[in-house]
Amino acid sequence: MVLLLLCASAVFASHLPFLRLPYYWDEAGQFIPAALDILRGGSWIPHSTVPNIHPPAVMGYLAAGWRAAGYHPATTRCAMLLVASFALWAAFLLAVELLPNSGGRQTLLAGGLLAVSPLFVAQAMLAQLDAPAMLFSTLAFLFFLRERIALSAAACVALVLVKETGIVVPLVCAAWLGHERRWRDAAVYLAPVLALSAWIAALALATGHWSGNRDFVRYNLYNQLHPARLALTLLRRLYFLGFASFHWVGAAAAALAWRKGFFAGRRWRVAGLLVAAHVAVFTLAGGAALERYLLPAMPIVYAAMAAGLAFLGRIPRWAGTLTLAAGLAAGNFVNPPYPFPLEDNLAFTDFLRLHAAAADYLETRHPTAVVHTIWPLTAELTHPEFGFVKRRMEVRLLPDLSARTLETVDWREVQVLVAFSRDVPLAGLWRRFFGYVPAPAREDLHARVPFTAAAHFERHGQWVEVYVNPAPAGAIP
Repeated sequence: MVLLLLCASAVFASHLPFLRLPYYWDEAGQFIPAALDILRGGSWIPHSTVPNIHPPAVMGYLAAGWRAAGYHPATTRCAMLLVASFALWAAFLLAVELLPNSGGRQTLLAGGLLAVSPLFVAQAMLAQLDAPAMLFSTLAFLFFLRERIALSAAACVALVLVKETGIVVPLVCAAWLGHERRWRDAAVYLAPVLALSAWIAALALATGHWSGNRDFVRYNLYNQLHPARLALTLLRRLYFLGFASFHWVGAAAAALAWRKGFFAGRRWRVAGLLVAAHVAVFTLAGGAALERYLLPAMPIVYAAMAAGLAFLGRIPRWAGTLTLAAGLAAGNFVNPPYPFPLEDNLAFTDFLRLHAAAADYLETRHPTAVVHTIWPLTAELTHPEFGFVKRRMEVRLLPDLSARTLETVDWREVQVLVAFSRDVPLAGLWRRFFGYVPAPAREDLHARVPFTAAAHFERHGQWVEVYVNPAPAGAIP
């Protein structure tokens, strides 16, 4: 209990400045609307957003929290931070099982590395599925190692009702038990398979498609199977696990421990199989190939890094530990020198603050104007419940802000145009294989938009610009 309280205190204290932030990207696009459908009408199949295969457990949890404490972004942030606190606590307990002879030092290091890692810090407050999936994935593996098979299977039931890809955990556990010819124990893991099957059946009955919609499957599964896209995604996975955010220090240390046979035991062989299964699943599926999909595997990864560092001599061990910990902590605030998904660290908070400032400007200065812009600002301006505006504004959705799109715009019909920077990885290949369309440079916008930029907002390299027609209808002089 003391450890849980310490975890919760650290998680909540480190996120206090962000509790009132409005909703980011997939929160506004999927999870918050789906949770509001449950809160307002008891509908577990979303209707205010496009339904998909994601199970409803997290959305139901949010709806229950709002019913108890009132609907507000701060309520949402606190609800998710509570889940993250339990997830961090579970990660410490798992490290105890994986590192039983470390005297506690490597256990503390493993949990500490996770606690300061940019991905965990960012995802801990977001109303998405990956931090809850990490909680139940970690608990399932923890109970598996403790030979509490029924509890492990129960955690897997919760896991697959949080995120459908969590099915890899019970499948790996069952396969391992089958390999050991423990058929009765392996059969217990049929429970999460049945639970996920029941959800898919209900979804198919309500929507006519097993995944909720065909486009979801096309983007997240069929398109992902292009050989070049598979190769790029696998490289992206390996880069994140083995190099990004100073992971190279821990990866090198873990490689040394592996060469010395440290990971040869049963517990680490199953752990390695779980990590490999997550990498395989999120290489073969997941159209956006986001790093957050790997969050459930990170408690194991950081435990392996902590174990590897213990094999170094005293001075190299301290140097490596401090370098890795400092690199991870700095990664929350210092962006990598290449484009990346903003939700991989605290950069997404700058995005939200910029959009909140732009929305306030538009609502104050141009409350009746029709705003031409792209997603997600269109959703931010039309849904007051997302925390950006007090009342709905009129918008016109543009597919993107590419030169081709801007050339087709009838500027006589535009009152206000809003452009902003986006999180777009490596333009050429990523545009071709991952469907991203990068935002144009501001110089290109100035050349193509026949209006003067009336307002400019910028934070840490991200920006928003508001272009106003000299005589837009409804503008305040």
